Amino acid sequence: MTPLNGDDAPGARSSNLKGMRILLVEDSWQLGMALKSLLRSFDAVVDGPVATTTDAEHLIAENVPDAAVVDINLRQGERSYGLIDRLIGRGVPVIVTSGYSDLPKVPTEAHILQKPISEEKLIAILRSVPRTR
Repeated sequence: MTPLNGDDAPGARSSNLKGMRILLVEDSWQLGMALKSLLRSFDAVVDGPVATTTDAEHLIAENVPDAAVVDINLRQGERSYGLIDRLIGRGVPVIVTSGYSDLPKVPTEAHILQKPISEEKLIAILRSVPRTR
């Protein structure tokens, strides 16, 4: 992830994501915790990180998120395509993260961020998500 700077530094506009519930599905503990910390610094409510679609489904059953950040490759070779489709089907904007450049199965409605993730791009996408919940 690239560092934030200027007006986008945490604290400078920390309320931009205030109260936004974001589902975080990432199998890398370090990246998951870094993303959670970043999103919380912008006052988002973060569910996760979780490393499997089953765990993500449990969180969704409790609270439907305003947006989701979902890695394609999860624990033990699991892929998140079905989860992404279900989230989009429920009207949840999805940001797909991956180290792969070619993701033919990702729906066109999803945003795609290549790893390493640009913090600026992630926050910009989340800021553009309409608040309907």
